[in-house]
Amino acid sequence: MTPSRLPAHLEVAGLIRATEAAGGFATVIQKGERDAGIILILTTERAGNARLWERMPRLDGRRLFEVVKAEDKEKKEEFAGYLERRTTRDRDVWLVELDVADAERLIAEFAC
Repeated sequence: MTPSRLPAHLEVAGLIRATEAAGGFATVIQKGERDAGIILILTTERAGNARLWERMPRLDGRRLFEVVKAEDKEKKEEFAGYLERRTTRDRDVWLVELDVADAERLIAEFAC
């Protein structure tokens, strides 16, 4: 039996609060389906080194956020294109940008 999932809008609100509590900045770039939308997290460090995270299922049943795309400084347009395709293909997806030190640790706290 699959455990019930926290509604997407509440999880996004938690990500934003946790980021702000850690001294960072967070914003919703695209709102998705309120309860069951997929959450993509765009992390930056001082507006650079962008990475896109998506929750992926594991064999043990847990769902952890993993980096699915990292920005190459030489090919920034490739990353932007991927991001645009990913968000336009699925209108139910949430895109949340976090600019915070140690984003990886913060995101790990949202494992389920």
